[in-house]
Amino acid sequence: MSLILSKREHDKKDVVTSFTPWTEENDKEDKFEDAHEIIPAAATMTLISSLEECTTGLYLFLNNRFSDAINLIYPWSKNSIYHALVYGILMVVKAILTFDPQDIEIGMTAVKEALKTCNNFRRKGRMTSFSRLVSKQGIKAVKEEELHAEVCYAECLILKSAVTLIQDDSILGFLKSGINIGLSYQIYKDCQQILTQIPTNQSKTSRHLVGGIKFGLGTFNLMLSLMPLKTLKLLNVVGYYGDKEVGLTLLRESASESHINNVLSILTLLFYYNYICVAFGVEMGHNSSIENLFLMYLQKFPKCIILKFFHARFSMLKGRFENAQSTLEECIVIQNEWKQLNHLCYWELMGCHIFQQNWKQAYRYADQLFQDSKWSRAMYSYSKAMLLALLPSGFAKSVNEDMNSLFLNVDSLRIRFLGASVPIEKFVAEKGQRYGSTTGWFTAQPILEFIYAWSGFRVMSKRLHLISCWLSIIDKGHDLLRENPSKEYGTDDISLLNLLKGLCLKHLGKYSMAEQYFNHVIQKQKLLKYDHYLVPYAYYELGILYYLKGDYDSAIKNLENIKNYKDYSMEARLQFRAHVALEQIAKEK
Repeated sequence: MSLILSKREHDKKDVVTSFTPWTEENDKEDKFEDAHEIIPAAATMTLISSLEECTTGLYLFLNNRFSDAINLIYPWSKNSIYHALVYGILMVVKAILTFDPQDIEIGMTAVKEALKTCNNFRRKGRMTSFSRLVSKQGIKAVKEEELHAEVCYAECLILKSAVTLIQDDSILGFLKSGINIGLSYQIYKDCQQILTQIPTNQSKTSRHLVGGIKFGLGTFNLMLSLMPLKTLKLLNVVGYYGDKEVGLTLLRESASESHINNVLSILTLLFYYNYICVAFGVEMGHNSSIENLFLMYLQKFPKCIILKFFHARFSMLKGRFENAQSTLEECIVIQNEWKQLNHLCYWELMGCHIFQQNWKQAYRYADQLFQDSKWSRAMYSYSKAMLLALLPSGFAKSVNEDMNSLFLNVDSLRIRFLGASVPIEKFVAEKGQRYGSTTGWFTAQPILEFIYAWSGFRVMSKRLHLISCWLSIIDKGHDLLRENPSKEYGTDDISLLNLLKGLCLKHLGKYSMAEQYFNHVIQKQKLLKYDHYLVPYAYYELGILYYLKGDYDSAIKNLENIKNYKDYSMEARLQFRAHVALEQIAKEK
């Protein structure tokens, strides 16, 4: 079946052709006039015109005109592969943002329909991989349109995997996602292999094809490079191994070129450097070349709430919390159509105020999230309680809240994912039971654990005076707990503070002192009653400390020790961190 459905006559003045962010000449050819209130619907559609119209839809989305984007894309979503793909992307993004069951169902329906649409344009009679089929029938038998259909189909499989993980909370759903991910990756590899054998550079649409393959393979290489072998086995993609540097290079190239997937490429890079690197990386994820590329996108779409949000995140990671707050507050007033985007801002604003110890302002955003967001009401309840612990008792009365009730209520608010509790929610639920039902704990303990669990000390590491302020709080807790030790939790509480004191000292460059405190935690492991996670995490921090000192053998030894521990809080997270650290050391050693 040809991708040309009929000849199209469309007003070119209202179509965005492509996005090339770095030259004035291209910028003149590639204007998006946000003043257009009505985007005329297409009467006919070809492959070229579908790419034009879908790019327009993405530009509408990046200008916060979400309904306009959906209304433009939907009419052709069952007859055009790129309309089907982009509509699926928009619906899945909305489902993830809202976590509303109806939106999730709509997202899954959109993705299934997109797979059907793309499948109609794929090469027929495929009982084997696309590359093997081509090798039998010859390269000349391949049409570029069929490659476009393959790439769109692969991207839709990724979307389906994402929705399945949200919708189906069973191991079966996890395995289904793994199968789809493996199939998607194989399609991208097949298309890359075929692309090297056929001349596509003469086509007006070839750049979209090449860019889509770079995006897919870049994302997979990056994702798989972060996963331990055990996780790959569960995902059913054993035999696929990712190369982080290859992945980042492909994504940078894809984000720098003019094609329909470049926006997804830059967003993937932004998420990696702003979140994945912070949570799992050995070092902070700052990359000046990515930031410069990002700023070109932000210049192109200055009102885009998603790009502005990442701009705020960049400020946070540089320690410029006041700038981050200002940008996040601006994001909130820019648009009101998808309110869930504002919830992302509330969460980061809460973090900014916590880092600076502005408890009342932080509580305000925690409460707003608890009232409005469906992502994790368990986490928001815990956040409110831990902040009330630091505020005067009169404040709790003024907002008609009870700290103990909020702590104890965390457990009942947990959600389930893949048939099990979300690890971080399970962690705060256990802590909520402890803090809500006992006395004698240091009032800053809950928030200190919270900051550590969310890599907050790493975020604050650019503002050493804040690290020093938190170190003073930890020292105060040490004194109080030594004066009035808890019979049941005494060793656990002191070990927590020792771990965090070592962490602060490490960030302050006092490695020898930090090492002593990490070792204090390890030495007390047999006396711990509840917080068994402290020992493997102490080994991790000790391993990173040795890495920073250049003692790679000692770093590896400590990181390998983590494998001797099982069934502790946030275990999977630490396994990912240790895996990434060992991979990094292996490359540098």
